[in-house]
Amino acid sequence: MSGFRIAATAVDLAQLRDSLQHPGSGGFCSFEGWVRNNNEGREVSGLEYEAYDALAVIEGGKIVDEAMARYGVLAAQCVHRTGNLKLGDLAVWIGVSSAHRDEAFRACRYIIDEIKHRLPIWKKEHYLTGDTAWVACSHTERAHEHEAPHVHHHAHPRPAEDAGAVAAPPFRPDYSRQTRLREVGDAGQAKLAAARVLVIGAGGLGCPVLTYLAGAGVGTLGIVDADRLDASNLHRQTMYDARDIGERKVDLAARRVTALNPTVTVETRTQPLHPGNAAEVFAQYDLVVECTDDLGSRYLSSDAAVLTGTPLILASVYQYEGQLQVVSGKPGDPCLRCLWPDQPAPGVAGSCVESGVLGPVPGVLGTMQANEALKLLLGLPGAATTDLLLVNLLDHAIQRLPVDPSQGCRQHGGCREVARRALEQAQDDTDVDVHFEHLDEAIAAGFRLIDVREPAEIAQRPIDLPSQAVSSGKITEDTSVFAGGRVLLLCASGKRSGHAARLVRGQGARNVYSLAGGLAALRRRPGRAAG
Repeated sequence: MSGFRIAATAVDLAQLRDSLQHPGSGGFCSFEGWVRNNNEGREVSGLEYEAYDALAVIEGGKIVDEAMARYGVLAAQCVHRTGNLKLGDLAVWIGVSSAHRDEAFRACRYIIDEIKHRLPIWKKEHYLTGDTAWVACSHTERAHEHEAPHVHHHAHPRPAEDAGAVAAPPFRPDYSRQTRLREVGDAGQAKLAAARVLVIGAGGLGCPVLTYLAGAGVGTLGIVDADRLDASNLHRQTMYDARDIGERKVDLAARRVTALNPTVTVETRTQPLHPGNAAEVFAQYDLVVECTDDLGSRYLSSDAAVLTGTPLILASVYQYEGQLQVVSGKPGDPCLRCLWPDQPAPGVAGSCVESGVLGPVPGVLGTMQANEALKLLLGLPGAATTDLLLVNLLDHAIQRLPVDPSQGCRQHGGCREVARRALEQAQDDTDVDVHFEHLDEAIAAGFRLIDVREPAEIAQRPIDLPSQAVSSGKITEDTSVFAGGRVLLLCASGKRSGHAARLVRGQGARNVYSLAGGLAALRRRPGRAAG
């Protein structure tokens, strides 16, 4: 049994709990929200809930169904009270039964978070002073898992007010601290409100970028991220907390942005950009900030920026150091390929996973990216420098290295021509990557598994399925291993396996593929390490 309902009178908790019993249940979790006697320093005498019942029931039912599908729980219910409630009264009840307790906990939390953000239910607080106010009247929508951008809207109907009620005004952001700057003012703030900025990656770099751009009042923020939050992310990705582990970062980031500034429109994409759509997506934004630790994404972004004329702010981190570069997109200005013409092989430049990083380092570089973005959008002095900035946070040394396009892409037809050729070649290779949630699905689809990780990595995280180990550095030495059907190469993140698959295909073995996102993108199953 599952569903959502509005209740105008008290509910029978025992009956609700009994209705969720299931022979396969090993765990049951419930949430109860009660009326408390204070809120933000004001003493409360009671609450009054008003709802748009028909819409709330439909949307509430969707939320419960989403929780069941997302976490695989057996049954779930949510009841929300309306009308006048006294102190200590039950306002909302959620119950979830599942085979395991963890799924029940997660589904319960998902439901309460979503109904607070998405349902047309309004709360009026009655104070001991005799006045009243509507509170928590803004709702947001969270992203669904599809590739087209999902837009989070923030305009919602206000409740009908009783005679004598004191309505809380809608949220009005206060940008007075930055509009006092002579170079910003009201005109600059209007520029920010009209701006559209795409942020690729909601991790260590992306968290400060999104936070500061949302706080500054950038009108539309696009977020691209396909990852789910891991416990190892929390020491540097400070938008999130331990309760969010396992959730999609793009959903979490959208919710945090909306909580910080409800006037910002958020557009989300749960799949990485690829050579077939990168230029089209870039053309929809005024500015792009690349915040991944993926070299492939940086090169793709540089090419798309050059072809569309969209300014791009790049940053990368390595242990205690960082780099910052602006690709202006203007004819004659340098791009990433002017500095490094060809993308290095995976493993040459380590990611945070492979090399480690001190938490504040991406925070500092991400803050610098946000600052550069605001300088570009506002036309502030010193914006859009195309030098490569090297930052060492151990000794606080900063170096500027000029990038000379005459020594780079101009020798090969110019940045635009080099970018065009690179994207065309990349599109030829797009069918290398294939997506699976579990490795046994790949085996069932007829793939033979070859693990290109190093022996120490395999020992640390074995995949517990039939596979062959061939180091990525030796993958081209003996192509006979690829004979006999389709082959799926595996590595930790999909970078080395993708590079290896393209090398092998270049030698004529067209039956070789790479697991998109690597082992990190797989969904875990109880009792199995990676499959």
